[in-house]
Amino acid sequence: MIKGVIFDVDGVLLNSMPVWENLGELYLSKLGIEAEKNLSEILFTMSMDEAAQYLIERYGLNKSVQEVTEGVAKEVRGFYSERVPIKEGVREYLNEFRERKVPMVIATSGDRENAESALKRLKVLPFFQGIFTCSEIGSGKNQPDIYFAAALQMDTDPEETWVFEDAYHAIRTAKDAGFKTVAVYDRSSDKDLAQIWNTADIYLPEFRDFSLFWKRAAQGKE
Repeated sequence: MIKGVIFDVDGVLLNSMPVWENLGELYLSKLGIEAEKNLSEILFTMSMDEAAQYLIERYGLNKSVQEVTEGVAKEVRGFYSERVPIKEGVREYLNEFRERKVPMVIATSGDRENAESALKRLKVLPFFQGIFTCSEIGSGKNQPDIYFAAALQMDTDPEETWVFEDAYHAIRTAKDAGFKTVAVYDRSSDKDLAQIWNTADIYLPEFRDFSLFWKRAAQGKE
């Protein structure tokens, strides 16, 4: 039984992971600078400040760390407000849940302003009863706090609430907390695909055939 649904944003509702994978290149291109081919791999494990310092030193930028981080944040905001696409098939799922009067809430580790601007532009924001962010909750998705807060908003119990996520650690957290889980494929999580497949109650390689999903959800794990 599905009484409520919790959606992640990046990699689930939105095809937004490419901007995070290529953020350094995007920022440098705005400055007319060609980035090294493996820049995304170099920056992957760095914090924002560390990445900014690397860009300053590697490319001789006459900027402070704060100026670089602000510039990068501006590029991200522009991407969400103007260009990020919704994943194919998402609208059908949102419409079907609404037709069945199943409440929906967002739980994201991303920025509220970015999520709201993208979802508003794509005309899907009204589907959701609320948005919860990890920064506002005070813990990341290695802890279930954000999922419990979202379920409380919908007045649903975890075992009746389905969580749509793309990242293994988030799926594992929700599953361990008693929620039903739907793994949505995103290329950024390829390295964890086997663990994702074995953990989630349902695996969706893409959003399609809602009636089949609904039937599988009623029956439990495929």
